[in-house]
Amino acid sequence: MITLGIETSCDETSFAVVRDGREVLSNVVYSSLDEHRRFGGVVPEIASRAHLETGLSVLDASLKKAGLGLEDIDLVAVTRGPGLMGSLLVGLAAAKALSWALGRPLVGVDHVIAHLYVGLIEDGDLRFPFLGLVVSGGHTLLVRMDGASNFKILGSTIDDAAGEAFDKVAKILGLGYPGGPEIDRLGRGQDAGRFYFTRPFLSKHSLDFSFSGLKTAVYLAVEKLKKAGRVSPSAKRQVAAAFQESVCEVLVKKSVDAARREGLKSLVVGGGVAANSRLRLLLAAAARREGIRLVFPSAALCQDNAAMIAALGAALHREGSRDSAALEAYPDFLRHHRLEHKTMAYRRSSKQPARFH
Repeated sequence: MITLGIETSCDETSFAVVRDGREVLSNVVYSSLDEHRRFGGVVPEIASRAHLETGLSVLDASLKKAGLGLEDIDLVAVTRGPGLMGSLLVGLAAAKALSWALGRPLVGVDHVIAHLYVGLIEDGDLRFPFLGLVVSGGHTLLVRMDGASNFKILGSTIDDAAGEAFDKVAKILGLGYPGGPEIDRLGRGQDAGRFYFTRPFLSKHSLDFSFSGLKTAVYLAVEKLKKAGRVSPSAKRQVAAAFQESVCEVLVKKSVDAARREGLKSLVVGGGVAANSRLRLLLAAAARREGIRLVFPSAALCQDNAAMIAALGAALHREGSRDSAALEAYPDFLRHHRLEHKTMAYRRSSKQPARFH
């Protein structure tokens, strides 16, 4: 089965062609990031317009790279959330039009869960159940994955996501956007011990995350350095390294705790922050100690991309998922899935069939 994947949740416009849910024939991504840099973050209107302006050319490039035509597509899979509503609606409109014109089925996909499902593309021996850690600009989540549509949220961020904290600390340090790669580069090989920032574990048994206070601690430390006239390039590098160490230690500790509690021996890490070199190093060491199979996506699959949408869409289709032109977008992951789970519980209590949409 040939699946066309469409991803437009934020500033990446991506179309991909995937065979049988695993073999990536093409995965073309256009990013409007350069248009957002001067604003220090993604501007929703600019992102939406970029999807409209580049979508057809990205689709054409993806089909050409795969060596296929639209008539060869068997399934259309599209991101329906979470993300920027304007951006999501552009992708949904394109997917619905293609599904209708080609007479092919349509499946809506959650792109956060797709970040974890990508582990099955990267590692052919990976099997359910496994633990997923999503670390991106908008989300920090621990998820137990028992199937393509069967998952349980174990922990989530109560304020700033990890990627968001990286962006804000980069701004405090006068670095560019996005902040994650800048801090990774600046802190590499530096002494992370000169500055110490509290590891926000919340409580001994919590699997939730909170990075807002850590960001504030960095701000106060930098302000103190400014008043003392000691904000040197060396000090900035050491602050970046200390901040990064704190975030990564929290992510590693909670991931290990979650794996132990759930009795899981495989961990998939997804999202843009999964590219962070320090996180990869610390998680790899922890995984070896714990006997955990660790799967990191390649750089191309860390960012938002349509290959992961097509792969998860194909799996949902095999499970019987079908969507219509009434398919709607949703901006918030936690709110949507909490409401969805309540709806499913109601259907079960009413003896009505329940399924994930």
